[in-house]
Amino acid sequence: MNVAPVILAAESQANRRRAVRLEYLTIVWNTAEAVVALLAGTLAGSIALVGFGLDSIIETISGAVLLWRLRQHGDFEQVAESRALRIVGLTFFALAAYVGYESASDLWFRRPPGESLVGMVLAGVSLVVMPLLGRAKRRLAVKLGSRALAADGMETLLCAYLSFTLLLGLGLNAWLGWWWADPVAALVMVGFMLREGREAWRGDSC
Repeated sequence: MNVAPVILAAESQANRRRAVRLEYLTIVWNTAEAVVALLAGTLAGSIALVGFGLDSIIETISGAVLLWRLRQHGDFEQVAESRALRIVGLTFFALAAYVGYESASDLWFRRPPGESLVGMVLAGVSLVVMPLLGRAKRRLAVKLGSRALAADGMETLLCAYLSFTLLLGLGLNAWLGWWWADPVAALVMVGFMLREGREAWRGDSC
């Protein structure tokens, strides 16, 4: 009896279960992150911080889509993969549109953000957690052959970049009074969001 297919099937199921756990972790983490970021961003008047909170909501949606995708088997699995990949792409576009509009408005009307210690702490913690979570998803995506999971992992890694730009923007505003650093930091995010969204929509994520 050839046991290799049985071993491979068991390994695939184990990897799928790991991916499901990562998506649950993504949903829980980003839900909490969204609440804190949106409240702190609204109080401070920081578009980068509000955008960070919205990114967390979008990542939660992406995580829910991937949970649905990972539970599909058989003939429908490839259809689910394609649909999940496109939905993840749309989440990138939605985020880019909001952050781009609000950041440009803040620059045009010269609206300075308030200081937010909570926002800086949140960004610092996220800067540690998100790369670990994103890389774990990308590794499992290779093993499972899932471009949708790879795109979701890239969105998680993008969150780490957002954390860095958010921390930089809030820090420069708090320490040097560079009010424009916050919306500029947010605008820098937009190009990456559009690129990843386009690749996910086309099915080019690897």
